[in-house]
Amino acid sequence: MDLLNDWSRKAGRYLTKMKGEERNGSPNPLTRANLVESLWAWLGAALGIGACAFLSSRFFEPRAATLIIGSFGASAVLVYGTFSSPLSQPRNLVGGHLISGLVGVACYQLVGIGWLAAALAVSLALVAMLLTKTVHPPGGATALIAVIGGEQIHRLGFLYPFMPVLLGALILLLVALVVNNLPRDRQFPRYWW
Repeated sequence: MDLLNDWSRKAGRYLTKMKGEERNGSPNPLTRANLVESLWAWLGAALGIGACAFLSSRFFEPRAATLIIGSFGASAVLVYGTFSSPLSQPRNLVGGHLISGLVGVACYQLVGIGWLAAALAVSLALVAMLLTKTVHPPGGATALIAVIGGEQIHRLGFLYPFMPVLLGALILLLVALVVNNLPRDRQFPRYWW
């Protein structure tokens, strides 16, 4: 009976953690941005993704390559919308994508396509980003794309982490440096390393 009561208490504590914290009227840490902040974020995202997409369609895709991948959309949200976040800083943006691209290609080369390769790519990319202090959540998608991205991505092999991944991340960074520093009250980056 004591064992059942002990298990019941532990299960109750475990399930209670899923309720989240009480906010008691405290604001959400990601408060709603005002219209001006939203317009700056829009401008950065439009220019950053637009530059990658334009260069991809004009120069890379005619040569059976690409300069744009889905994970760049999430990076744009971070570096233009939440540019003060540690996850949005240059080390994280560039390092997280590059490391994840390398891990993803290695998993594809060693395991192939399938659920195991996908799981290993994302989980190992996460560990690599944690160990190198380069956590950038879109990096998980970059690793996954290396496995499930199709023949065009697979043909790139170990070029994928450098082009489109590194080159695209550098373009997003360059646009972030310009756009995020235009307004007087915005500063990007908070730190480089």
